[in-house]
Amino acid sequence: MWKGIFPAVTTKFTEDGSLDKTEMERCLALQFEAGVDGMIVCGSLGENMTLDADEKIEILRIAKSVAQGKPVLMTVCESSTRRGVEAAKAATAAGADGFMILPGVPYKSSPAETLNHISKIAAAGERPVMVYNNPISYGVDVTIPMFEALAKNDLIVAMKESTDDVRRITDVINAFGTRFDVFTGVDNLALESLLLGADGWVAGLVVAFPKETVAIYKLVQAGRIEEARAIYRWFRPLLDLDVSTFLVQQIKLAEVFAIQSNDRVREPRLPLEGEHRARVAKVIEVALANRPALPAL
Repeated sequence: MWKGIFPAVTTKFTEDGSLDKTEMERCLALQFEAGVDGMIVCGSLGENMTLDADEKIEILRIAKSVAQGKPVLMTVCESSTRRGVEAAKAATAAGADGFMILPGVPYKSSPAETLNHISKIAAAGERPVMVYNNPISYGVDVTIPMFEALAKNDLIVAMKESTDDVRRITDVINAFGTRFDVFTGVDNLALESLLLGADGWVAGLVVAFPKETVAIYKLVQAGRIEEARAIYRWFRPLLDLDVSTFLVQQIKLAEVFAIQSNDRVREPRLPLEGEHRARVAKVIEVALANRPALPAL
């Protein structure tokens, strides 16, 4: 159902901390112009837990307005199943094409609790669902036996595989065949996952480098592996910026250099400064200075 590049986009703020709707519209449009296949709003990179409910709906509407008919998924990341249900209903009413659902973080739920949480939100949203599995960050692993239970629910169509273990791609395909669309969710394991059969990439650095991200996916699909690998090797130091507690600040700084956006974040986050900022800026500047010419696709 879903395949290809799905950016997990950042949320843009004005100097006073409110949503920067104009800048968000510009940045999200750049993604679709580069050929992404869909979009996920209000995820971890989108600073979900700092956003008010009405802001999430506004972001969804902005994304839908520039999506060129491609699917826009709303992230549901709520500590309460009740709030998750209400969030899903509101997003469906606002035109969400589907959902990416997390367990009820920060509580580390049992398997039964996790399945109950996901299933109730999916039922409320009445749209296709991608389950976000990131046990490293959130402490809950949606395991193969748990996906066996979820496979009985026709609304559960995909998974974002962020266990940081590329072997899980093969385990999932061996267990389920094509039942689920499998997306890699770890930027610096993306090529490895695509080569093992992942259907798509929920990408982070794509927000600053959309053409390169799309090119890697398309080259893999065309069997042009050497060309994909060359771009990926150049991309790798940038992709490492996604695997950090500071992924939001680091990726927004990449947007400053690559697409002339801003790196404003919502507190408690603060923009990078000092040695940390200089180190990340150096990675970005070196990459931009050596940016490869992309092959015809």
